[in-house]
Amino acid sequence: MGSQEVSNVDWQGKHVTVAGLGVSGIPAARALHERGALVTVVNDGDDERSRAQAAELEALGITVRLGDGDTLPGSTELVVTAPGWKPGKPLFLAAAEAGVPVWGDVELAWRLRGQDGREPAPWLAVTGTNGKTTTVRMLASILEAAGLRTAAVGNIGVSLLDAVLGDETYDVLAVELSSYQLHWAPSLRAHSGAVLNLAPDHLDWHGSMAGYAADKGRIYEGNSVACVYNAQDTATEDLVREADVEEGCRAIGFTLGTPGPSQLGVVDGILVDRAFVADRQKQAQELAETGDVNPPAPHNIANALAAAALARAFGVPAKAVRDGLRAFRPDAHRIEHVADVSGVTYIDDSKATNTHAAEASLASYDPIVWIAGGLAKGATFDELVTGAARRLKGVVLMGADRALIREALARHAPEVPVVDLDRTDTGAMSAAVREAARLAGPGDTVLLAPACASMDMFVNYNKRGEAFADAVRELADESA
Repeated sequence: MGSQEVSNVDWQGKHVTVAGLGVSGIPAARALHERGALVTVVNDGDDERSRAQAAELEALGITVRLGDGDTLPGSTELVVTAPGWKPGKPLFLAAAEAGVPVWGDVELAWRLRGQDGREPAPWLAVTGTNGKTTTVRMLASILEAAGLRTAAVGNIGVSLLDAVLGDETYDVLAVELSSYQLHWAPSLRAHSGAVLNLAPDHLDWHGSMAGYAADKGRIYEGNSVACVYNAQDTATEDLVREADVEEGCRAIGFTLGTPGPSQLGVVDGILVDRAFVADRQKQAQELAETGDVNPPAPHNIANALAAAALARAFGVPAKAVRDGLRAFRPDAHRIEHVADVSGVTYIDDSKATNTHAAEASLASYDPIVWIAGGLAKGATFDELVTGAARRLKGVVLMGADRALIREALARHAPEVPVVDLDRTDTGAMSAAVREAARLAGPGDTVLLAPACASMDMFVNYNKRGEAFADAVRELADESA
């Protein structure tokens, strides 16, 4: 199916099972019901919130089955699943045995777009282990600067179904896609797609690194204009080589170094384009200065280059790239400057929930007092510590799996002082900040880049970042 073709499914009377209540399941159930499908929602949970959601759907005439997400209703012709449900779940095994297709919310949105008679907006799609949300928001900012009607949607927390079926008309969509969503989106064909980077993550869900990479690589399938890859991460380029794309689709690399032909890169502090110019061998188009990127950390400049590549693939002029990057403001808890106290800079990168994200954060500062720890999710830390060792002035560890980081530090950075906080109470972050302040001196950076998930101590990474920022401001008030 080409990137602009519309899928015309006759939903009237079609028996569809929607797996999971929540951000994707409820809009999917409503959309299918409105189109005449006979919808049954199945859900593992049977708590107060689930019952309230079920009551709303049942009032519309949708069947809801709580507390049993494993059994496939007998009449099912299609399953539409929430992205996080694992492929090995009994529901999906039963569907496979019965020959019933399984779609995710992204696949459903792709199939429903344009069915109201409107010309469907092309998708510029982004995936990768880290940097997806920032890149998609940068991309949307650039597209808006070019005067295009757009929205940042998908895994960013904005329902693709709402964007595709809502009253708003778009020229183009900036779409963030997770590996889960891509796994369940077999017929997605983006205008252009990007894989920012690849590092081990969610391996318990995908089964292996090869499975994870293959699902990420689905973003390139059927691209019509550009497959954007990270020239400094060969695994992303390998995925482009393996992709089946439309005739004329180009491989476009981005690099923090000097770009070659068909690449975007950096020359003397300038972001330049040698891909979307008349003579790629001899010409380079200036797009922006590194100072236009907020913040101008190396991995964030890489995000900006990827966003620029997708925008340029859509025909956006150079000036809009610069203006869009200048207008962009990063989300909270992503290498966010909190305060300077007694000559020490405090940076909140609570969003660095895995080693790959923490590696990028640690590479951005020197010297560092590092606050780390939490739930490791099966990660190992030797490579991370080895790469950061020379930048570390001290380390403060907290959280359930802090011993794994402590052991890596003992092996690869034994001279670095380590404070091991054996506490998980609400005051633990305040204690961590005070210990970090004790280790730091003027010119140093105290960096919260946990390299771990937060749920052992906090509801989410946002709450962890807020606790850090509160503790830093408390320190600043005392120093004033």
